[in-house]
Amino acid sequence: MNLWLIPLFPLLGFLINGIWGRRFSKALVNLFAVGSVVASFAYVLWVLSALYPLTTAHTETYFTWIHSGSLQIGFDLTVDRLTAIMLLIITGVGLLIHIYSAGYMEHEGGYHRFFSFLNLFMFFMLLLVLASNFLLLFVGWEGVGLCSYLLIGFYFGEDFANNAGTKAFVVNRIGDFGFLLGMLLIVVHFGTLDFATIASAVASMPVEASAGVLTAITLLLFVGATGKSAQIPLFVWLPDAMAGPTPVSALIHAATMVTAGVYMIARAAFLYGHTPITLHVVALIGLFTAVMAATIGMTQNDIKRVYAYSTVSQLGYMFLGIGVGAYSDGIFHVMTHAFFKALLFLGAGSIIHGIGGEQDLRHMGGLRKYMPITFITLLAASLAISGFPGFSGFFSKDAILSAAYDYAPWMYWVGVITAGITAFYVFRAFFLAFFGDYRGHHHPHESPWVMTLPLIVLAVFSVGGGFLNVPNWLAPMFPNVEHGSPLLMWISAAVSILGIVIAYYIYILKPGTAESIAAATGPVYKLIDHKYYVDEIYGALIVRPVEAFSRTVLWKGADIAAIDGGVDGLGHRLRGIGAIFRQMQSGSIRNYATWVVLGSLLVLFVLGLAGGGR
Repeated sequence: MNLWLIPLFPLLGFLINGIWGRRFSKALVNLFAVGSVVASFAYVLWVLSALYPLTTAHTETYFTWIHSGSLQIGFDLTVDRLTAIMLLIITGVGLLIHIYSAGYMEHEGGYHRFFSFLNLFMFFMLLLVLASNFLLLFVGWEGVGLCSYLLIGFYFGEDFANNAGTKAFVVNRIGDFGFLLGMLLIVVHFGTLDFATIASAVASMPVEASAGVLTAITLLLFVGATGKSAQIPLFVWLPDAMAGPTPVSALIHAATMVTAGVYMIARAAFLYGHTPITLHVVALIGLFTAVMAATIGMTQNDIKRVYAYSTVSQLGYMFLGIGVGAYSDGIFHVMTHAFFKALLFLGAGSIIHGIGGEQDLRHMGGLRKYMPITFITLLAASLAISGFPGFSGFFSKDAILSAAYDYAPWMYWVGVITAGITAFYVFRAFFLAFFGDYRGHHHPHESPWVMTLPLIVLAVFSVGGGFLNVPNWLAPMFPNVEHGSPLLMWISAAVSILGIVIAYYIYILKPGTAESIAAATGPVYKLIDHKYYVDEIYGALIVRPVEAFSRTVLWKGADIAAIDGGVDGLGHRLRGIGAIFRQMQSGSIRNYATWVVLGSLLVLFVLGLAGGGR
C-alpha cells in the first residue's frame, strides 16, 4: 500500500513552498500547498478502499530505526479502523481548511510561509496517527507542537502572537515531559514501544485493582494528553492560541493537534483498559474541564475565544467518554466535532474577513442580511455543537452522556447541565453576531466563494455527520458499551434547547438583561469573566517565582557573578599585569636606558648575594 506516501505529499508541499515559495506567485503556492493535501486525501481514499473492510490492522515495516541491545524500534506504519477515521478527518477537513485559507490569507504577508507551515502540520499529524509504536507517534506529537508554535506566532512582529506561541510551546513541553517518562517506563517494563507487542503482553496481565506499574504508565501518558488536548491543568494555552490566523485555529481545534491526546488514549486502550483508576481520573478531568470551560465561554466577547473555550469543553466530553469506557463514542465525537468546530472557526473567520478584522461580538450585529451563507452555515454549526436533535453533535455527545449515566449518574447530570451552558453561550455569540443592529464601523460583505464553499461542505457534514455509524465501525476494536434509555438523550437535548431559548430571550427579546444579570451576580460573574484567575494563579505561584529565581540566582548569581566574574576577573587581572609591562614599551630611549641600568643593578645585586653566600 505504500502508506508512507500519505504523509509524504504534504511534506513535499512544505519543502517546495518553504524553500522556493518566496519566488512563486500565490497561485503556484496554492498549487503545491492545496494540491499536496488533495493528493494525500485521494491516496487515503484509495488505500482504505483497497483494504476495506479492514477487519485486521495493516502494518508496513520499512527499516529498523533504533537497535540498542534488546530494544528494537522500527519505522513502521499501521492502518486500522481507528486510523482510518483519523486519516479521513485530517486530510478531508484539512483540505477544506487549506482551500479556505487561500481566500482568507489573500492579502496577508508571508503567504508562502503560512502554507508551508500548514503543510508541515498535516505531515506531522498524519505521521502521528499512522505510527505503529509510541516513539514514532511521539515524533508526530512533538511535530504538531512545533507547528502550533510556528502558526500561533505567525504574526511574529506582534508581542501578543509571540507570547501566545511561547505559552503554547512551554505548556505542551510540561505535558510532554510526562509522556516521555511514560514511554521510558514502558521500555523498562515491556522492553519495546511497539503497540501490537505491548497489547499482546498486556492481554495476559490482570486488571489492576490498585495502583501499579500500568497505572503509573497510563497516568504519565495522560499528563501528555492534558497538554495536547488542553485539559485541566494544562488548558491555558489553547484560548491564547487565537493569536494566529483563523484558519490555524480551525486546523488546531478540528483536524490536528488537540485531538491527538484523545487519539493517543484510544490507541493505547489495551493499557487503559487494565487501569480503572486511570480511567476514572480521565473521566473526572474531562468532566471538570468541560464544566469549567463552558462557564468561561459564557462571558467571552471575542468570537474566536468563545469557540476556543467550546473546544476545551468538547474535548472534556471526549475524555469523559474515554474515561467511562466508551472509546467508540469518544472517537465518534472527535469526528463530529471536527465538522462543526472547523465550521465554527471558519465561519468566525468569514465574519472577521467581512467586517474588516473585528473580532469583538459587541461590534457586530445584524450580519445575517449582509452575510447569508455565513449565517446559515454557522447556524448549522451552532445547532450541531448544541446537540440539537438530528444534528451531528446530538448523536455523539449524547451517546457519551448516556454511557456516563451507566458509569455514574451524577456525571450524566453534570454533563447535561454543561450541554445546556454550551448551547447558551454558542447561541449568545450567534445572536450577537447576526441579529439586532449592526454595531461595527466597517461595511460588511459576504466572503468569496473560495471561503464560503468549504463552509457549505462542512455544514452538510455538521447536519448529517451523526448518521455515520462510527461506533459500529469501531466495534471490533473496542468493547461495546451499553447505553442507557433513549430518554436520557432526549433529556440532554431538551436542556440544550432550553439553553438556546434562554439565549434568545436575553439577547433578542430582552436586550440589556445580560448587563442586569452580570450586575446582580457580581463576584461570581467577575470570577468567571476573569477565567477563574487560573493564569493569575500560575503567574503568582510558578511564573514569577521562576523568573525571580532565574534573574537572581541563575543570571546575577551564577552567570554574572560566578561565570562572568571568574572569566572577566581573570581577564582584568591579566590586563592589569599587561599594563605594567606595557610601561616598559613606551618608545622613550631615556626610559629604556633607565630600565637597562635598573636591570643591571638588579643582576649585580643578585650575583653579589650569591657570591656572599659562598
